[in-house]
Amino acid sequence: MSQIDEIHRVEIEMLKVIIEICDKHDIKYMLIGGTLLGAIRHDGFIPWDDDVDLGMTRENYDEFARVAPVEFQNTHYFMQTADTDPNFAFSYMKVLDTNTYIEEKNNVNDAHKGIFIDIFPFDKVPRQPEIRQAVYNRFKINDAAILVRLGYNIIKTPFRKAPNEKPLELFMSVAKLKERRENIMRLYDNEPFHHYKNYASQYAYDKEVLSQSELTELTTHKFESIEVSIPKHYDRILKRMYGNYMQLPPEKERVSKHIDTVIINGKRIE
Repeated sequence: MSQIDEIHRVEIEMLKVIIEICDKHDIKYMLIGGTLLGAIRHDGFIPWDDDVDLGMTRENYDEFARVAPVEFQNTHYFMQTADTDPNFAFSYMKVLDTNTYIEEKNNVNDAHKGIFIDIFPFDKVPRQPEIRQAVYNRFKINDAAILVRLGYNIIKTPFRKAPNEKPLELFMSVAKLKERRENIMRLYDNEPFHHYKNYASQYAYDKEVLSQSELTELTTHKFESIEVSIPKHYDRILKRMYGNYMQLPPEKERVSKHIDTVIINGKRIE
């Protein structure tokens, strides 16, 4: 198997476990982003894509975060969040396969590493564009500060020294920033708003703002060898994100974006 095939094999097994947990605890999830695009255009992975993205409402995300550590006991899976891994900088969750190790392209940091699935919370946002932008700016300032302090996005070079032990004071200050960032994301939890934002989205702000119906009305679709949950209004979502999403990108753009080095059960996969 090629490296990308091995990554996909591990991710499918991980996805099955996540879906089992969601079904057991009545947690609603859906494919988002490039993973949703792959499901519709390829009935599975985009052939050159090397990750899986899931989305949940904040309520479902919180419930998954509550039950997953118990469900992962005595397994080789780890729920990685800003709380469970002090060196982890992001505002969303990764589920890692601890039998694997990876190095991500142009990203050196001290967080736990492994083949992963990303799970993103969608939080309520108001209608007014100016308020949305103000809140988002506050989120980005705190997010950037956390990334910098934890040493993310440092291009790997021969001159980079091995990571030093971080002082307790750093983790304490970063913990406060993480708490502030989380509070910003949850600012409208109890408001009667009907639009939701993936704050950690890599896309332009409005491309991954979903209406309540887009986020909560779900159906199923084939993804490789399994059935998965996707938004019922996937066509509307994908057109907003990608335009003519059924058209393949130029061949030079068909490359994996995230993972460089892959080790599975102690064996390096080329």
